[in-house]
Amino acid sequence: MTGYVARRLLLLPLVAFGVTILIFALLQFLTPAQRAALFVTDPRQLAQIDAIIRKYGLDQPVHVQYWTWLKQLAHGDLGWSQVARMPTSTALATFFPATLELTIYIFIPVVLIGLWLGTKAAVRKDQFVDHFSRFFAISLRGLPSFVWGLIVLMVFYGWLNWFPPGRLSLDADLFVKSPEFHRYTRLMTLDALLNGQPWIFVDALRHIAGPAMTLVLVEMALLVRITRSSMLEVLRQDYVRTARAKGLAEPVVIRRHARKNALIPVVTLTSLLFVGL
Repeated sequence: MTGYVARRLLLLPLVAFGVTILIFALLQFLTPAQRAALFVTDPRQLAQIDAIIRKYGLDQPVHVQYWTWLKQLAHGDLGWSQVARMPTSTALATFFPATLELTIYIFIPVVLIGLWLGTKAAVRKDQFVDHFSRFFAISLRGLPSFVWGLIVLMVFYGWLNWFPPGRLSLDADLFVKSPEFHRYTRLMTLDALLNGQPWIFVDALRHIAGPAMTLVLVEMALLVRITRSSMLEVLRQDYVRTARAKGLAEPVVIRRHARKNALIPVVTLTSLLFVGL
């Protein structure tokens, strides 16, 4: 296992290098003017497109452009973000803390509830828990996440006024921007507790609850199905039947023998889930 992990880690830089080569090759299908248009933040700059091409070296040979990009990457220059309309490094520093905070509030309940419900559904196959979990998973995965987001927004903000959109209310935002509030981690709920401001913690939690609930429901449905399928496959294995034949209690069989092996594909899925979030 250690050798496998070491080989994968050694191959990682080569894979990353190959991906960058592929991306640069695909970008050559765009003209320099089309690529330069990505840097335009004001329509008046379109008249200066040739100057933008020369500034960023988009008229240079491919290998020169790639070498320039590598040098900039080594100095922490990640280029320009078309979505955020700012340097990529600035965009990451600005938005990554909020993204990480939301990911944490999604990932923990997804894993805990998803594993528990998927295991229960497999152990009690064709019983109420199993039927409920399958109906739950199919219903939630049947609609895209943005539709569930609209439903959560209408119900919990439009009707109940529990979970408002945004990151903070106006009063909390003004206090956070004041000198009295210190950004230790840039994770709003944690910083609120570290500053001794529980009202900001509650306010931030109310704002994060809507999107967190949406993605918890959608992603947990997939994890429940994968866990159930994996557990059912493991429960049919000979070593599980042998453990039962030895007289071991069913909870011991599930906990010590079945669940550990069933978690192998689940761990892969949860890793991809965390990165995707």
